[in-house]
Amino acid sequence: MSEPVKERDPLPQVTVFSLGGTIASTNPGGGGGGVTPRLGARELVEAVPQLLEVAELETVSFRQIASGDLTLQDLIALAAEITRRFEAGVDGVVVTQGTDTIEETSFALDLLVRSQRPVVITGAMRNPTLAGPDGPANLLAAVQVAAAAEAAGLGTVVVINDEIHAARFVRKTHTSSPAAFRSLTAGPLGWVVEGRPRIALRTPALQGAPSGVGQVPAVALLTSALGDDSRLIERVEELGYAGLVLEAFGGGHVPAHVVPALQDLAARVPVILASRTGGGELLEVTYGFPGSERDLLARGLIAAGFLDGLKARVLLSLLLGAGADLDGVRAAFAQVNDSASSSVGTSSVAPPTRP
Repeated sequence: MSEPVKERDPLPQVTVFSLGGTIASTNPGGGGGGVTPRLGARELVEAVPQLLEVAELETVSFRQIASGDLTLQDLIALAAEITRRFEAGVDGVVVTQGTDTIEETSFALDLLVRSQRPVVITGAMRNPTLAGPDGPANLLAAVQVAAAAEAAGLGTVVVINDEIHAARFVRKTHTSSPAAFRSLTAGPLGWVVEGRPRIALRTPALQGAPSGVGQVPAVALLTSALGDDSRLIERVEELGYAGLVLEAFGGGHVPAHVVPALQDLAARVPVILASRTGGGELLEVTYGFPGSERDLLARGLIAAGFLDGLKARVLLSLLLGAGADLDGVRAAFAQVNDSASSSVGTSSVAPPTRP
């Protein structure tokens, strides 16, 4: 008597949103005109037949542009679409886009999407016209992570080159290498091997994330440089910016002669102090010279903590778009950084179940 055939468990449901970028770029006419974003989510998925074994997929071509043309308003709209998919029962979401702004867009979605279910961002460093394009492998790994129960509760992550990075830490560190993405402060959360996500570290939910974000105002981002002066700082309000993020030297230092301009500006609009190094955490109590981190924080600047300048600008922009005042911005940055104090933990703790 033959054994009954066991029915296969249903595959997880994953929605793939495409935004454009290198992963979707082709040059159908050939020649020397360069590649441009032309492929939508359906074409990207159809190019990777292995995806049919991983998840039941819905494809949505949300935008079709270079990632430098994306705005925070685009991401607010995308976060709303992702939230609707989760409310409808989708198990995970993948977003494909250009790699130029992944470190910013992923962090924005980490702040805007309130769900235990995974949001996975991916892209490609080599476009489909080149030998060895990495887009198909990155898309497959991203869907494998989005479909995995182990990814629940991680927040938004970036999956590229078989590594899993927390959106709050990841940075693009190379112009062309497939291994361009690094998390200098904390390292990757895990990796993908033989189609299986392996989570080595877990991140808690970010506290202090804005809600009810409307129109996002302009926020300036300036980087301190040797011999710099205060002319741009003095014109921030005049040029219509609602706040400033300053990437300072090292642990949070600026030339002494720009301190008065920063203090004057910080009395009226939020001025966030970050480091230009791209790794580590802003110091708060180490140095005491004029223009040091102690001096600047005592004069009203707000510490970015572990956030680099790009991510601090995203957070400040969304907070201002939600109507936060100076005290509200200060409190939110403190909450975000307090939530990072338990960000590094082993994966021996069982992952949260999906709602």
